Amino acid sequence: MLVIDRIEGDFAVCEGEDRSREDIPLSALPAGVREGDCLRKAPGGGYVLDADETARRRARNSALMKGLFSEE
Repeated sequence: MLVIDRIEGDFAVCEGEDRSREDIPLSALPAGVREGDCLRKAPGGGYVLDADETARRRARNSALMKGLFSEE
């Protein structure tokens, strides 16, 4: 699995689970991808958006941020 760290020009800079980096042309990715999206390699080649994993990670990060900035 890869996570889009940032988009630079026509490339998505992605990070693998082993913290490796990979620059992928945006033209090789599903339309509308954005930073933080999780990608999986498709069986026939290319990449697919893993919407469930992306949503899970965004919810987890949101909860962590709320915990850091909540007033008690």
